Amino acid sequence: MATFEVMNVLFAGDASNMHYCLVQKLREKGHHAVVASGGSGWMNTGRDIDLRRSPGKIGTIGYVAKLLTNLHKMRGFDVVELASPIFFQLKPWRLQHIFDYLKKHNGKIVLSALGTDYVYYNACFDGHTYRYSDYMIGEEFSPYVGSNEYKAQLQDNWKADFMKAYSDHVLANIDGVVACLWEYYAAYAPIMGDKVVHAGIPIDVDTLTPHYIEEEPDKVRFFIGIQRDRTVIKGTDRMMKALESVHEQMPDLCEIERVENLPYAEYIQRMNRSHVLLDQLYSYTPATNALLAMAQGMVAVSGAEPEYYELIGETENHPIVNVCPTPEGDIEEKLQWIIANKAKLPELSKLSRTFVEKHNAAGVVADRYLKFWESL
Repeated sequence: MATFEVMNVLFAGDASNMHYCLVQKLREKGHHAVVASGGSGWMNTGRDIDLRRSPGKIGTIGYVAKLLTNLHKMRGFDVVELASPIFFQLKPWRLQHIFDYLKKHNGKIVLSALGTDYVYYNACFDGHTYRYSDYMIGEEFSPYVGSNEYKAQLQDNWKADFMKAYSDHVLANIDGVVACLWEYYAAYAPIMGDKVVHAGIPIDVDTLTPHYIEEEPDKVRFFIGIQRDRTVIKGTDRMMKALESVHEQMPDLCEIERVENLPYAEYIQRMNRSHVLLDQLYSYTPATNALLAMAQGMVAVSGAEPEYYELIGETENHPIVNVCPTPEGDIEEKLQWIIANKAKLPELSKLSRTFVEKHNAAGVVADRYLKFWESL
């Protein structure tokens, strides 16, 4: 087991419980770690410094006041790990003052590449980093571009001069980047060189009891979680449509459990009643949702492209059912394959848990962060 000097770490912001999961594991290893976040919105994930923001102008004023009154708690850390360049809910020109404050009053500043930001957004459109992405499929725009989701989330802001100026300021003043997915590593590697590493998404496997598929089921129970404001970008709309089509064709061989916007704890409980989870369509990599399911012995239908397996050095255990946005019908074909080969589910169930334990166990990922921080 690797040993590291005791470190004092602040995680500024969070996404899908990723930073809070690392905080808990770092504490177990003897380090001092704190997360300041709004709880990842409706997921209401854990945090030590509560920066939850209420809607409206009053909510904005309250949020700024809350942030300013807590700034003194964000000083004197060996490392500050930012949850993306937009790590708190402020406009970039305001957030830059907070960034500069953290830079001045702490040691190393490291960026977690864990979501859409200026660098990733532009990589999606450059024509050579990805074959497909949230925004482009080959040379064509994805269904997300031009959708109501895209407009509501102000995605065009990533093109703005103020966003480039802020991103350039952050990149010029950070000490390194830790990517949680292959996609973000591929976007940052040409810019940051050896100052970027891939660490993966941490999953606290010790708290997730596996519910293995012990025998071939009579019916395959498919689970799909809907985030109302992210159905198009994640491809959940297309996956749901394909799943419903397969269910209409084979009602005696499969069933569907669909949930929407559940709190994190309840979501985990609901998911483990099923055999197969459907996650993201436009991803090269299994993300948090898929990995949580796999840790519980479910089989994941998600992204698992050769580039991802090559990056993590996995040559043997490939338990994820990889789906692609093209050709048309790929999703249905993969779901039909699962039903036709449901006798394989018990084996894939165990291999899925083994995969997460090897590559994404929170302790393993935390050690990658510690090794990188010490190298800076």
